[in-house]
Amino acid sequence: MIDFTNCKVLLNKAYSGANGKKIPIEYQGQQYMLKFSPIAKDMTTQMSYTNSCYSEHVGSSIFNMLGVQAQETILGTYLVGDKIKVVCACLDFTVDNKHLYDFCAIKNTVIDSAHGGTNTDLDDIMDTIENQNFIDPIRLSEHFWDMFIVDAFLGNFDRHNGNWGFLVDWRTGETIIAPIFDCGSCLLPQADDNTMTEIIANEDELNARIFTFPTSAIRQYGMKLNYYDFLTSTEIKACHDAVNRIVPRIELEQINEFIDNIDGITSLQKEFYKYYLKARYHNILVPAYEFAMAQDRNSSLGL
Repeated sequence: MIDFTNCKVLLNKAYSGANGKKIPIEYQGQQYMLKFSPIAKDMTTQMSYTNSCYSEHVGSSIFNMLGVQAQETILGTYLVGDKIKVVCACLDFTVDNKHLYDFCAIKNTVIDSAHGGTNTDLDDIMDTIENQNFIDPIRLSEHFWDMFIVDAFLGNFDRHNGNWGFLVDWRTGETIIAPIFDCGSCLLPQADDNTMTEIIANEDELNARIFTFPTSAIRQYGMKLNYYDFLTSTEIKACHDAVNRIVPRIELEQINEFIDNIDGITSLQKEFYKYYLKARYHNILVPAYEFAMAQDRNSSLGL
C-alpha cells in the first residue's frame, strides 16, 4: 500500500466528525483527507482499532461501482511514532471554493419542520426533502433512496443527517449533491478474526448480522429501521423505484474481483467481505426486489 507518511500536511484545513482522527495532506498535487481508524469500543473484540478504514474504502468503491457517486479513496499506511497505521485517503471534494452543507444543516432551514436537524425520523426527512430549496426534491429523493439501498447492501448502521449532504460553490452559488462519504460503519468494522470466522462458519451468527443487526440509523415510529423488514413491507414508491434501479446493477463477481485485488487486506477479510455481501444481497436485496416488482405489478393492475 502507499505510504503517506512523508506527504505534506496542510495547515489551513481541518475536518470534523467522530469516526477517527483526520488530517489534510497533499498527495500527487491533490488534497486528501487522511482517515485513521478509531479505537474499538466493543470490549468483546480482540482488536485495538476497528477496520473502519477498510470499510471506508470498500464501501465508497462499491457505491461508485453501482453508479451512486461517492468519494474517491485510497488505502495506505502512515507512521505514527513507531507504529504503522492503516489509513484511508479520501479525495477532498470541498476544494475550489466548494463548501459542504450536511443534511442536518439543510434540515434546520425548514423552519416549520417538527424536529431539529439531527432528528432521523423518516417522515421528517421526507418532509425536509420535499420542502428544502437547495436541490430539486425529486432528484434529492432519488439520491436518498439510492443511498439507503446501497447502505442496506453494505450493512451501514450510521448513515445519519450529518454524513451526507450538498456542495455549494461560494463563487457561483451552484448547489450539487455531495459524493457519498463516511462509509466507515459498513461491513461490521469491529469484527475481529474470530468473529469473521464464526460468521462464515455459523449460519445463525450470519443471520443475526443480516436480520437483526445492523439496522439503519433512520427511524420510523420511534424505532431504527430494520433493513429486511422495511424493504419487504414499505409502500413508499420512491423506495421501490430505488430498489429497481440499484439491485439489477449489482454484479457480485465484479465486486469479488475488486475485493480480491485490494492490497493490505488479509485473505480472511477478503473471504468475509465477499461472503457477507453475497448473503446480504440474497437475503435482503433480492426479496426487496421481488417485493418491489410485485408492488409495481399490483399498481399497474389497479390492485
